[in-house]
Amino acid sequence: MDQVKAMKVFVRIYERSSFTLAAEDLNQPRATLTHTLNQFEAWLGTRLLERSTRKVRPTLDGETYYQRCVQLLAELEDAELAFRGVAPKGRLRVDLHGTLAKHFVIPALPQFMTRYPDIELSLSEADRFVDLIAEGVDCVLRAGTLGDSALIGKRVANLRQITCASPAYLREYGEPQSLADLSHHRAVNYVSRTTAKLFPFEFMVDGELKEVVLQGALSVFGAEIYAASAIAGLGIIQCPRYRMDAQIAQGLVQEILADTPPPSMPVSVLYPHNRHMSPRVRVFVDWLEELFTEV
Repeated sequence: MDQVKAMKVFVRIYERSSFTLAAEDLNQPRATLTHTLNQFEAWLGTRLLERSTRKVRPTLDGETYYQRCVQLLAELEDAELAFRGVAPKGRLRVDLHGTLAKHFVIPALPQFMTRYPDIELSLSEADRFVDLIAEGVDCVLRAGTLGDSALIGKRVANLRQITCASPAYLREYGEPQSLADLSHHRAVNYVSRTTAKLFPFEFMVDGELKEVVLQGALSVFGAEIYAASAIAGLGIIQCPRYRMDAQIAQGLVQEILADTPPPSMPVSVLYPHNRHMSPRVRVFVDWLEELFTEV
């Protein structure tokens, strides 16, 4: 029996909770995975997964063995690449923050693919929470403060943020010169998808963070409609500077309260805490750090 192959099959079925999805990921017939797992369980002398018509669930032995398998497989891949002197290879599944992907990652992606031609990238875009293990994703790129303890985050950048509004809005309401002036202004408020609460506006004043809640008739979730709402003159917003560079150059919006800017926005790559970072993920993270260093 090829133990390494069997371990890979077990790990993928465990993570996807499905023989069908695991077979698609590994590009093998479902019957092959079933046969491999049955042989592997017989060889180990224990049942790793409970199968039903609707769900695949790990046994207690399966839970324990999975943790060992992912560590052993990653270490084996590390050792193999080091001694053979070859570059990382195989499929890498990455979920990207939409605007970061559009402005930074995708334009520079040809460089990564030239550097690592044996890595097969599978990209998705979602600003929602992603269950990395269940959805078969290796890592995600996200902007903002990390809050999920089930994931390990490696910060790759801190993006400058600005407060801005359209010239039409500022002609109607006037340009605020201090935080106190904001009581007479309107916001386009951004809503948290997880809590459904509005994010307060944030300002750095003499090194201290100040939060201000602004009134506004419009609240949104989504970076594109958030920016579009400001351009349409519907209120004040805060966002990363890169997001509005072109619009500022075109005179569609302008920065305000520049002396008390929002704090910078962290950008991080996240992956499951119970996984050893694979060589494919490691080189992708290193490349992202290089990429954002130039921002």
